[in-house]
Amino acid sequence: MHPLLYPPGSVVLLLGNEAIARGAIEAGLGFAAAYPGTPSTEILESLADVAEHYGFYVEWSVNEKVAFESAYAASLCGVRSLTAMKHVGLNVAADALMSSAYIGVEAGFLIVSAEDPDMWSSQNEQDNRYYGLHAYIPVFEAYSPWEAKELVKYAFNFSEKFKHPVIFRSTTRVSHSSGPVKFDVVPSLKSTGRFVKDPSRFALVPAHARKLRVKLIEKWRSICEEVNNSPFNKYIDNGSRRLIICCGTGYGYLMDCLKILGVEGKVNILKISTTVPAPRRLILDALGGCDVALVIEELEPILERDVKAMAFEEGVECEIHGKDLIPLIGELNIDKLIHGVAKFMDVPVPSNFLNPLKCNIEIPTRPPTLCSGCPHRASFLELKWALAKSGVRDVIFAGDIGCYSLGVDEPFKVQDIMLEMGGGIGSANGLAHASNQFIVAIMGDSTFYHACIPALINSVYNKSPMLVMVLDNRITAMTGHQPHPGSGFTATGARVDEVKIEDIARGVGVKCVETIDPFNVKDSIDKLVKAIKFVLENRTVALVNSRRACTLMVVSNARRRGVRIPRYLVDLELCRACGICYNQLSCPAITPMPDKKASIDPILCFGCSVCMQICPFNAIKPSETPSKDWEEVWRVN
Repeated sequence: MHPLLYPPGSVVLLLGNEAIARGAIEAGLGFAAAYPGTPSTEILESLADVAEHYGFYVEWSVNEKVAFESAYAASLCGVRSLTAMKHVGLNVAADALMSSAYIGVEAGFLIVSAEDPDMWSSQNEQDNRYYGLHAYIPVFEAYSPWEAKELVKYAFNFSEKFKHPVIFRSTTRVSHSSGPVKFDVVPSLKSTGRFVKDPSRFALVPAHARKLRVKLIEKWRSICEEVNNSPFNKYIDNGSRRLIICCGTGYGYLMDCLKILGVEGKVNILKISTTVPAPRRLILDALGGCDVALVIEELEPILERDVKAMAFEEGVECEIHGKDLIPLIGELNIDKLIHGVAKFMDVPVPSNFLNPLKCNIEIPTRPPTLCSGCPHRASFLELKWALAKSGVRDVIFAGDIGCYSLGVDEPFKVQDIMLEMGGGIGSANGLAHASNQFIVAIMGDSTFYHACIPALINSVYNKSPMLVMVLDNRITAMTGHQPHPGSGFTATGARVDEVKIEDIARGVGVKCVETIDPFNVKDSIDKLVKAIKFVLENRTVALVNSRRACTLMVVSNARRRGVRIPRYLVDLELCRACGICYNQLSCPAITPMPDKKASIDPILCFGCSVCMQICPFNAIKPSETPSKDWEEVWRVN
């Protein structure tokens, strides 16, 4: 049984993201839209798994902006709605976010922003509470999966009460930790409603927006007062003259630190879940009886600044600490927190935290790598060889966000600049006009649909001489194989027409459009050379779509169907230890033996055949002839 389908009263071990999804269901969710991005992805995945059972609508949108707009519009129809995205995704949706605060909502509308302190899978660690301050949208955050579920329900009710959007801030440790969650009753869900026309509110022309701005500030004052009454803000009075104010994951880590330091019950604690706006009355009441306070929060000192401002404005004489004791960079944990808490409490740090156990063994670095049989690896190799064959030596590779970001490392080094989702073509456009070097823009298929199409149009319009290479593995692979417009199916598995990248390229005016199969090395190089020549001769854009399904999906499908995966072997009599297969292709399944001859691990080999095709001595051969079933498995993905 799916974990979200257990009956009311059940206590289920849930991932934080699953708990967020369950909270939305118990709040009466009717519409959910998202774009996949770690650490948010499992929210919509969980909802998609049970959408048919509960009767709400769910979709993977083409990007976060569209997801936001879709879910927001549903809320204007009186349908409770949710959109979820990773922190940088809110940048993509920011325009709509700002306007939504002016218009407000009808039914509850929740924006889940899953942030990534320490940048485990992101390009920055921005703190999206700033968006709440900037847009006048409240931001709530939980410290555990259980509180996440309950706080989501509260947030929906809060949103509907004030007819205002709410941001739910999660972080990696909340989204990806697990904990027991007790289920409550799921109400009757409303998945359709009616949009009632009111242009003076919904159409943001300047004359309307000026009036709505006044109403927004009035509403914000009411919201600032209401957060003082939130049941998720908790004050623990231990009769101390010291106070620790914390939010999010900081609360859980703080309680552990106090126990380790032996100072439980010796400090007052104010746990805040409504961090934007901060509950002024609660904070001032807590500060009033203290001489010194410490603010613990993950990332930016947003709450700390609010606390200091409140104390200054009200003349509260309390020494307030924050980022002088608590790290500004990275996610919090006990090791990072305990030194600051110990100093604040004026107690020694345990010796095991002062002198952690160290090994004198030097472990070699192991950078992340593309999977065995990944079509991106073949695409990179063919691109480099095609450039060399074309006599192009001075190349700038404008990269993008996806599995192919791993091309930044040896041996490929095809990611010279990488800004954000969709930034490859946009930055390539500037490079093409500001440099005499040959420019290659590289992005994945999901990224192409997400944010690259306007930049491609721009490159056609401005005749930007560059090669655009789309690595089309027919899925959003890096975040766990979510579908996109080119996959042919939706979040719930319904079959739909594919939106082909080549059709889009031709439709916006790209004159040279080629499709290659990266597992056909010679043909791929020939077509890449043709496209490179077109760019050089015509001083405009050409596009090559490298289409081959993600190997992990194909292998998984083959195993489910009982299809044999062909393996490849090295004939040591023919191998000359040239190293092309393990140095230039760099497949994890191929390693050099002591004599530098190649060896293929049959467990890791997924039968892509690229190594066989590039071996100049015909030393690599299949262990068996690939079956028709094997070819069919590739075609259906």
